Amino acid sequence: MKIFDAHCDVLYKLFLDPTLEFANSPGLQVNLERLKTSNTKVQLFAIYVPESVHPELKFEAALRMADLFYEKVLTPHPQIKLVKDRMDIDRLTEDEIGAVLTLEGCDAIGQDLLKLRTLLRLGVRSVGLTWNYGNYVADGALEERGAGLSRFGRQVVQLLNDTGTVCDVSHLSEQGFWDVMESAEHVFASHSNCYSLCRHPRNLKDNQINALIDRDSVIGVTFVPEFLSGKKESATIDDIIRHLDHICSLGGENHVGFGSDFDGIEFTVSNLEGNEQYDNLWNELQKYYSDIQVRKFLHKNMATRMPVQSR
Repeated sequence: MKIFDAHCDVLYKLFLDPTLEFANSPGLQVNLERLKTSNTKVQLFAIYVPESVHPELKFEAALRMADLFYEKVLTPHPQIKLVKDRMDIDRLTEDEIGAVLTLEGCDAIGQDLLKLRTLLRLGVRSVGLTWNYGNYVADGALEERGAGLSRFGRQVVQLLNDTGTVCDVSHLSEQGFWDVMESAEHVFASHSNCYSLCRHPRNLKDNQINALIDRDSVIGVTFVPEFLSGKKESATIDDIIRHLDHICSLGGENHVGFGSDFDGIEFTVSNLEGNEQYDNLWNELQKYYSDIQVRKFLHKNMATRMPVQSR
């Protein structure tokens, strides 16, 4: 069974702790050893610059994380291949793992499109416009103002359209979400759950989920306990299945996958504490869904919706 995981924060951890090694450090919930154990076929690696970094240093921090992606993840491990589009996924051999570089929040670019162009040229293929709060592009899900895209934000989305880059709506304010749905050509939610089951502002309301389904997009159910059960420290695989099932009930069988948020979460789902434990999720899914459906959820739905980049 192949796995496509739409979000992890390994680069953030490697940035914070240079002693960690991607090959097998137990301090990483996603490392090469665990990816191989789980039979992960594609893993998305986010550049996330924390708010604690001084604004004048955020772009440098993003560049350092991009460098870590190449120097610690790709270069020492020839089994891991850079993926820029769906064709690269199709070319992966049986023992190869695809790695996609993404940007979580545009705080690092300030008001400078050149900085975003630079990150795109370094291989970023998906861009989340915000983290939880506001920046020059838009407001995040926890920003009380709740504003949508700014004028600069619309320029950012246009650049993503021009380069065939996916716009990630996870973390966006509700108004920002609808602005993106009107203006972005390629959209998805890398790691978001269902608001109707867990009333957290990071989760998507049913009309948002329906809009993504109508756009033939995909939603990555995430393993953050607080977004699953409403309890910061406690969630189960059954909670994951509840959110998955709800998206399916809205017509989303072909539009749902997983975005774990491994290495970005302090607390984990019981029996799903690292990438190597995806088997436990797979075993539970098989109790409720057909083999074809499970393969869609774990890999196909995400993989087939990655755009083809012009070359």
